[in-house]
Amino acid sequence: MEAAIAAAKNADVTIIFAGSNRDYETEASDRAGLDLPFGQNELIEKVLAVNPNTIVVMIAGAPFDINNVKEKSSTLVWSWFNGSEGGNALADVLLGAINPSGKLPWTMPKDIMDSPAHATNSFPGDEVVSYEEGILVGYRWFDTKNVDPIYPFGYGLSYTTFDFKNAYPDKSNVYSESDTVYVSVDIENTGSVNGKEVVQLYTTKKDSNVERAAQELKGFQKVMVEVGQTVTAVIAVPVKELAYFNVESMAWVVEPGAYTFKIGNSSRDIKEEFTIEVK
Repeated sequence: MEAAIAAAKNADVTIIFAGSNRDYETEASDRAGLDLPFGQNELIEKVLAVNPNTIVVMIAGAPFDINNVKEKSSTLVWSWFNGSEGGNALADVLLGAINPSGKLPWTMPKDIMDSPAHATNSFPGDEVVSYEEGILVGYRWFDTKNVDPIYPFGYGLSYTTFDFKNAYPDKSNVYSESDTVYVSVDIENTGSVNGKEVVQLYTTKKDSNVERAAQELKGFQKVMVEVGQTVTAVIAVPVKELAYFNVESMAWVVEPGAYTFKIGNSSRDIKEEFTIEVK
């Protein structure tokens, strides 16, 4: 600890590698909580106190409690378990040779009790585990229950910025069950670095006859956009994928009526939306 603090005091930039390893976080076992192991919280806080210009790199495959890290560090990078070339890839990202474009494939909760398995008191269970959250798995739970995460599903930054505009369907908003909805949206790179953005499309059915999530991811596309340029992303959504499973008839059913299509770059950052009608 003393050596780390001394090194950070005398450095222009400090990089802390934190998180877990494959002994602590592995298949066939579950972590007891979201706390960072091995005294890392104390290390990070003391280094940040002497050098605010600190990058925290998290090596992990699942969420940790990084509330304090998020608020106090200048830069936070989630690096996963990236294998033998992970170091070279990370160096390219930190030095700006590569513009990162990754997105979170799960929700980063603020508290373990915010996650559905714990909020419903159904984990770890007694011999039998019951999935009490039903269809509200993952981000569907957080979005439907209005639970604020540290970072939402689909979140991720880059070294540039993007503007979403002109989202529209290919037809005059009326579709049948056999149709496919082709959604177009213009993505403009408004920053100073060439980069990739992941366009995400979510759908909502407010007047459904069954329980549905507040929104469901139905498609996504990653597009490369050069500085000052605009690229049109097209996402195809077959109308049959708007169906729910009817447990009485044991069949997938597409409800007629209005569906809202939402386009954004995370489940909590919707940029454009419109409504279609299914006959």
